[in-house]
Amino acid sequence: MVKSGKVTMSDVAQLAGVSPMTVSNVINDRVRVNEDTRARVLAAIRESGYQINPSARNLRSGRSGVIGLAIPQIGNPYFGMFAALVIEEARRHGYHVAIEQTGALAAGEAAAIAQSRRLELDGLLLSAVEIESLVPPVSVQSYPIVLLGEQDPAGRFDHVTVANEAGTAAATEHLIDQGCSRIAVVTGGDLDRLTMITRRYNGYRSALEDRGLRPDPELRFTLDDLSWEGARSTGHWIADSDLGIDGVVAFSDTVAMGVMRGLRDRGVSVPDDMRLIGFDNVPESAIFIPSLSTVSPDHRWKAAKAVDLIVSRIADPTIPPRQFTAPFEIIRRESTA
Repeated sequence: MVKSGKVTMSDVAQLAGVSPMTVSNVINDRVRVNEDTRARVLAAIRESGYQINPSARNLRSGRSGVIGLAIPQIGNPYFGMFAALVIEEARRHGYHVAIEQTGALAAGEAAAIAQSRRLELDGLLLSAVEIESLVPPVSVQSYPIVLLGEQDPAGRFDHVTVANEAGTAAATEHLIDQGCSRIAVVTGGDLDRLTMITRRYNGYRSALEDRGLRPDPELRFTLDDLSWEGARSTGHWIADSDLGIDGVVAFSDTVAMGVMRGLRDRGVSVPDDMRLIGFDNVPESAIFIPSLSTVSPDHRWKAAKAVDLIVSRIADPTIPPRQFTAPFEIIRRESTA
């Protein structure tokens, strides 16, 4: 345990089992420190609450002390939650965060990259949807970028994602274990390329097949717009479908809550008439009525890993790109009780 009061560099060194000089080297990016040692020091900084002096460090290094975070929609509950975690983790490293909205469009992602470089931000965390479409292609060698999400062209970037297939498979299996046999999926409409939508749909299909249930195309409900209102309309369609549906796997918690409202509009009770599970574990899912069962990736782990990667990438642009997947768990709440 670190002593109470102001935490010093020596306290961090003791906690990490290294010398104060090693802690200083990690903070100030003076020399190459091996990844295991760097990770221990960064973990000790987070655990101890040590506050890096960004002004002094930036003056020595010639850097801005700001990293960018480019996300599809600032108003989306998931991205709002994740941005708050990134800001908290970046602060532990002595960095500020500048947030940009891309609209999930190739032009928006290209603009976020260009703007980050124009403003001389030290690096960029990019929640990418259309980066494969960028021409000319960008790479981690030309500017420090960590990708979030599914798109990672040819392994050119550090990449942090969630277990989309495994998580949705676990959600589907949970409904089967609760006695559901006619399980619908509410997903996006673009299944022609490898995206988050495709991966989560594949997880749903594989779980049904593994449990001896045939995926039924009639039980796939697709949304062009993964919004509250679009999902609410889909809830109406499900309630009116007369397909014997007794369980629903939704692409996200936002979609799940919209579907739940649509079912309620039609007098369908969750979970009495139909069980429902989402994905993301946004804060609203715990206070919704009924509370929403969901796949819960470790968002804090994901944010910490992304910030650790961009900080180390800024320090040493020659590190080979690395890939990480956040752990997850199924949160069982009232909607599948």
